[in-house]
Parts: sequence; C-alpha cells; structure tokens
Amino acid sequence: MANDTEVIRRRYNRTARFYDWMDKMIPDAIRQQAIAKVHGKVLEVGVGTGKNLPYYRKGSDVTGIDFSPGMLERARERVCQAKVPVTLLEMDAQHMTFPNGTFDTVVATCVFCSVPDPVQGLREVKRVCKAGGQIILLEHFRSENLVLGWLMDILNPLSLHLVGSNINRRTVENVQAAGIYIQQVQDITGRIVKLIIARP
Repeated sequence: MANDTEVIRRRYNRTARFYDWMDKMIPDAIRQQAIAKVHGKVLEVGVGTGKNLPYYRKGSDVTGIDFSPGMLERARERVCQAKVPVTLLEMDAQHMTFPNGTFDTVVATCVFCSVPDPVQGLREVKRVCKAGGQIILLEHFRSENLVLGWLMDILNPLSLHLVGSNINRRTVENVQAAGIYIQQVQDITGRIVKLIIARP
C-alpha cells in the first residue's frame, strides 16, 4: 500500500500544473454549494490546487492537507484568495497525525477516487472529526447505468495510470464501510457526481 501511495503521489506531482483543467467536471457553483455547509475548525482532505479556498466563509479556520508537494505548491498560490485563515500541510489521508476529534467539519472534493485505500482514509476522516461534527464529500462515482458502468471499469486502468484517479469507485459503500453515518446523498451530475452529507 505504501508503494501504491508513492506511485499515486508521483502522478499527482506530474499533473499538478494542468490539474485545474482536468478538474472542470466539478463546476465552481457546486464547489460553493458544498463549501457553504462547513463551519468551525475545518479540515480539507486532498486540498489539491486549492480550488475550494476562495469559497470558505468568514468564521472558519481551514487546514488543508495533500500528499502531493506539487499540488500543495499550486494551492499556496491560492491562499491569498481565501477570506479565512488557511494552513497547508503535506500529509497522507490514510495516516493523519491529528488527534482524535480535532475538527468540526471535514470536507473532501474528488479525493477518495485517488486514495489507494479509500476505506482506511475515510476511517481517518471519521477519527479526526469531532463527535457531533459533519463530514461533507463531493465525489464522482461509478455509474449505476450498466453500459456506462462497464465502460468506466474498462477505462479505469488508463485513468489510474495517467492521472492517479479511479473513475469507478463505489464511494457510498466505502463511506458506510468506514462506519460513517450518511445523512444525505444528493445527485449533482447525473448519478456520477454526488454530494454526501454525513456524521462521524
């Protein structure tokens, strides 16, 4: 698993310069919708190039982590656009160093498609979120359509090799397997992009 993580890290370092172009499947308005739900001390897992940073509202204190130095370098360029305090750290979502129950809100956008062990990463999300806190996940999923789902399975090795992203993850099931309580699942783009609101 450590080797898989290093391979994915290298792929994201390689694509960091043009990742924003690839990330257009999540419209800015949808990002704003997800980020508007956060409050308090916030952890953004997989902060990437920092596309969410301008959307945090005053009253939040944001810590963003990513395992890719290349992505964090791009995110640092966006910190000046944030209206809230932002701390960026290089850290693996599968092995966070924060104490239990550190954050009021944990948010991730299109992250658990690339974490080598998504259930372990989600268990860490649950661990670092306070009891009574909230978990907000904006993720893309394997299509429930038989033909499109099959096509995503066929193309997944290519996506994983080129970018480091799995396009056929079943993230709702992974969230449940991590012991996180799902309150709401909202379809955003067909049934491929979903917004999950959950509790630890």
